[in-house]
Amino acid sequence: MALERSDVEKIAHLARLGLTESEIPQTTATLNNILGLIDAMQAVDTTGIEPLAHPLEATQRLRADTVTEQNQRDAYQAVAPAVENGLFLVPKVIE
Repeated sequence: MALERSDVEKIAHLARLGLTESEIPQTTATLNNILGLIDAMQAVDTTGIEPLAHPLEATQRLRADTVTEQNQRDAYQAVAPAVENGLFLVPKVIE
């Protein structure tokens, strides 16, 4: 699928791009090159190939999910101006 000048002008208008008359031919060629690359990638036979989440199939070492800090909510809320049911109360900022 090749784009024409009118297609690029419509795309530029929808994308709110201010292309000059001299930029339209170059933009048309660039977009056609991109679409050609997409067509070439879609032409590759990928039957039997599993999709990858990451090209290196790397796994991250995870730390143990253990509690390292004590619950200090009561100490933090003791200095708060307004608290209700364990929650900080703040002034309404959106009408």
